Amino acid sequence: MGDKGSSANAVVDRELAIQSYLENRGRTQALFDILDPDTYYDRPIPLRHPVVFYEGHIPAFSVNCFLKKGLGSPGLDGSLEALFARGIDPSEQQAAKQSAAIEWPDRLRVKQYAREVDDAILDALEHAKVEGDSNAVTHRGQGVFTMLEHEVMHQETLLYMWHRFPLERKTRPVNTALVVDGVVPDRQMVRVSAGRATLGAVVEEVPFGWDNEFPKTVVDVPVFDIDVHDVTNQDYLAFLDAGGYKKPELWPRTARQARATERTHPMFWERHGDQWCWRGMFELIPLPLAWPVYVSHAEASAYARWKDLRLPTEAEFHRAAYGTPEGGERPHPWGDAEPDETRGNFDFRRWDPMPVGSYPAGSSAWGVHDLLGNGLEWTSTVFEGFRGFSAMASYPEYSADFFDGEHFVCKGASSATGRGLIRRSFRNWFRPTYPYMYATFRCARDAH
Repeated sequence: MGDKGSSANAVVDRELAIQSYLENRGRTQALFDILDPDTYYDRPIPLRHPVVFYEGHIPAFSVNCFLKKGLGSPGLDGSLEALFARGIDPSEQQAAKQSAAIEWPDRLRVKQYAREVDDAILDALEHAKVEGDSNAVTHRGQGVFTMLEHEVMHQETLLYMWHRFPLERKTRPVNTALVVDGVVPDRQMVRVSAGRATLGAVVEEVPFGWDNEFPKTVVDVPVFDIDVHDVTNQDYLAFLDAGGYKKPELWPRTARQARATERTHPMFWERHGDQWCWRGMFELIPLPLAWPVYVSHAEASAYARWKDLRLPTEAEFHRAAYGTPEGGERPHPWGDAEPDETRGNFDFRRWDPMPVGSYPAGSSAWGVHDLLGNGLEWTSTVFEGFRGFSAMASYPEYSADFFDGEHFVCKGASSATGRGLIRRSFRNWFRPTYPYMYATFRCARDAH
């Protein structure tokens, strides 16, 4: 992308950046409009801030990371920019308790602040020197992309929260039709031959990436087998019916301790009478057996042990998703074509999953389905930086604060993963007992 009137090597296209910013803000507003106003100070997920925080955090982050760090602005409201600076990691019980005592500002003040931020951001995107080598945040327009992608990522996490609100506290949009009549495929695995997997990227070869995506890391991957489809609700129901939650040998001690105070079934399942139901975003329905199961890393790992299998590593996911039998690698599982609605359930097209295998055009060279879309995918890889990792200037704590051995890498995409994040190097991560994400899994095994 070129920035009209500037260097031929420019990365930021001003017009496209403005369009993306306006689209992001419009989608965020539409998400907040779903909730009843009386939910504003509620916390549907106890280890997250209340709703008010997120309406203020998104604009405040744009000021802090882009206007202040990149352009030297003094900011617009120092008190709000400090209050809304950062969220809570899902294990920080003490931080959660402290935030419950905060006197959050009135919504009118938050919305007025957001409007003032929008005006300042749009003016900067149109007139300021947003790209250049005057500082590390403007280098290759890092601050612009950080701001834009941060909002898209938060739209996904907002939906995790919205999913926990009672149905009657949400206004249902028109485009909420569910597809529940899929056929559960037979469980089958495919062999992926030994080869190389390219994790990460080269800074100069992509418009933008978060710091944990660099530098490019090439890994030799031995031959392995992997599930063709994600584990379905029907598959996981068999685990539950077999007493899987009651078998301590399937659960590491830390996961077992957490599970004792949480649920003994997937967070998205609810029992009503003698029937399991799916808690959708806008309705409760009989459990769709052909949908991928959404579970925590601990639950996924326990199921895999029950099947005498394991979760794939991050490198194995890459090999299955982007590698080819001929030894090459693709930008997407299906090849060079851009992500569109035929390739997977992503980019906010649906509020809930689709039956597994609904997007054959998105299959990888090995015939593995749904590697992008329909649910993030758990791996067995502990989240850490690649060798040579360097924290990014616009958001230095983004990744490094989570290199603690207590988070696991997720790959792929969910229905609420924005199209711009559908790139090979993108990584996500969560704690192993955190159950609220749209995260599924498939199993792998060493080749015999």
